[in-house]
Amino acid sequence: MANPAAQTASQSPASFQHPSLGRWQAISMLAGASVMLSLAMGMRQSQGLFMQPITRDLGMSAADYAFALALQNILWGITQPFFGALVDRYGTRWVMVFGVFIYAAGMLLTAFASHGWMVTLGAGAMVGIALSCTASAVSAKVAAKVVRPERRSLAFGLVSAAGSVGTFFAAPLAQSTMQSAGWQTATLVFVGLAAAMLPAALLAGRADRVPLPANEAANAASETLTQTLREASQHGGYIVMSVAFFVCGLQLVFITTHLPTYLADCGINPMVSAQALAVIGFFNVLGSWLFGWLGDRYPKQILLGIVYLIRSAAIVAYFALPASQASTLVFAAVMGTLWLGVLPLVNGLVAQIFGVRFMATLTGIAFFSHQVGSFLGAWAGGMLYDALGSYTLAWQLAAGIGIAAGIMQLFMGTRPVPRMLAAASAAE
Repeated sequence: MANPAAQTASQSPASFQHPSLGRWQAISMLAGASVMLSLAMGMRQSQGLFMQPITRDLGMSAADYAFALALQNILWGITQPFFGALVDRYGTRWVMVFGVFIYAAGMLLTAFASHGWMVTLGAGAMVGIALSCTASAVSAKVAAKVVRPERRSLAFGLVSAAGSVGTFFAAPLAQSTMQSAGWQTATLVFVGLAAAMLPAALLAGRADRVPLPANEAANAASETLTQTLREASQHGGYIVMSVAFFVCGLQLVFITTHLPTYLADCGINPMVSAQALAVIGFFNVLGSWLFGWLGDRYPKQILLGIVYLIRSAAIVAYFALPASQASTLVFAAVMGTLWLGVLPLVNGLVAQIFGVRFMATLTGIAFFSHQVGSFLGAWAGGMLYDALGSYTLAWQLAAGIGIAAGIMQLFMGTRPVPRMLAAASAAE
């Protein structure tokens, strides 16, 4: 039974948390999800920094290392719908705990790698699977359970913002450790960060015991996974959003994987790469909160289209002009503001159209499209660089398809499926 304080809070227009929770209960679960996501994404987005030392010491080509990160991204995408279905069926806690152990094991294998295939297996395959259990889809499910429906977009934004904090400190930590003690020691530091995800996962997993609000619970009771998948396959807006999400993955992973090498080719100090990733992380905190806040007030599909268009314009401006420390950090600030801001909007659209019963599954399917783009952003970027000796064609392609995706996204249909409309009518 809800305590009186929680009931009083739930009656207030300013209330944020689920009616059955006290404010600090909700905050603690969101904090656990945020810390787990922050560490998982911070390490993942810093792995481009390891390209030059690992390829030099292990005799890998840039394309070989890029393939390892591409494999990480595609396996993340392939496995996300399946782990999302497990989360929807059994809850988040043990899925997250499994992911923590796989993440730590992958980093440990990479730290002691003596051949390229060990990097591909550890930093590539194992981390990719672990991210399906510890990153955005799972943390969004936690957020959807512990906050009130009308505040979900903001909650998604706050959790996504926390996912950026990890990059803010993980990238400089990795770069400084590599410079002083080598890349193997830097990877062992990441093993320690992965271990720190465990208590956060256990705390966030308490959200499994939080019931859905009464109107959503009644709707979810008769909902089946097969029905929901059929609805998604027939919803044009969901398909458009998923296709546009492909471009999001391509652009972001191209930048995190290849920006360090691009700057090295331009004769810029390697520490600028770490500074740029840290700036991305800092501004991502602001951008994720901003777009989560805006998503509760303005059409989410319009905001998504604007994000893709501005990103593409920033890529054109940065790569078309001579690179410098100043231009790189300004570019990083712009991209950081637009980085994970898409997540609260995508999660919010899925919840708005289909509800939250199978939210992790549906966002996982859309995320598969994102990760196909991530695979191409990492691997094709490396292939084009090896073949042409520059990134010119790669960034031109990234910007061009980004513009197309932004225009598509602006016209996405967002009408809820019939059962959601019926449930809303019944609640009135």
